[in-house]
Amino acid sequence: MSFESFVINITWKKNDDKRDAGLSIPEDIRYIRDNTYGEEGAYNLLDICYPKDKEGKKLPVIINVHGGAYVYGSKETYQFYAADLAHRGFVVINFNYRLAPKYKFPTPLKDLSQVIQWLEGKKDRYPVDLSNVFLIGDSAGAQLVSQYAAIYSNEKYRNLFRLRKPEITIKGISLACGLYDLEDHLSGKRTGLIKDYFSSKPESFGEKLKVLDYITKDYPPCFIFSSGGDFLLKNLEPMTELLKSRDVECESRVYGDETTGHVFHVNIKSELATQANNDQCEFLKRHVG
Repeated sequence: MSFESFVINITWKKNDDKRDAGLSIPEDIRYIRDNTYGEEGAYNLLDICYPKDKEGKKLPVIINVHGGAYVYGSKETYQFYAADLAHRGFVVINFNYRLAPKYKFPTPLKDLSQVIQWLEGKKDRYPVDLSNVFLIGDSAGAQLVSQYAAIYSNEKYRNLFRLRKPEITIKGISLACGLYDLEDHLSGKRTGLIKDYFSSKPESFGEKLKVLDYITKDYPPCFIFSSGGDFLLKNLEPMTELLKSRDVECESRVYGDETTGHVFHVNIKSELATQANNDQCEFLKRHVG
């Protein structure tokens, strides 16, 4: 593990715990923990939650891909955020995936594919509408969602990863505070953090890194947002313009000002987070079939 990754694991965990201090899962949310979706132990566990008063109905599904620079994060870090989204009328899946440096690119994408396969097998157990599935993610999770959306919607790109075409229908995605152009990201200095996930020779992944080249008009409708103080804010406008140039429905927002930080929307105590999460969920609901 690089020094950068070590620092992230220490400092971000401290900040996340402080952010969520005093929170608990609301009584009106059914929160089912630690379902096994793969063979990698704690790395392949997921939680599923939904409103208790909607158990007799089929609800649209949000699959949340957590952030953490590919080296940090867990479903526990996002449990209160997931429950908050469920209040808006969704079944929410919140999962762990294999992290760097032990696991390299594109392992998290394979885990996301396995989560979807798990969901397909549970359609009769939980109140899920598999014709209305949405993917959301922030930071590294946003990058993973944006890449998986290209895999889902482009057979040629999907074949590069040897991933299956899901039976579910992904009706839209939401990307928060992310980076999207992997080629550009990897063209600069090869930091320890980059080496932890992409290895010391990311060029060996070839076409798999050319995510933007494989975005077509079949890419899911996209809500993309950031904040005025997000260190990845510069990636929002180019991605928005690229999606629109490919005839992909896209709506983008920037919240707050220069004091509003990275992944601000996960802090459910914040009024600005409430606004952003209302907006992203309203966008997703407009695409429910």
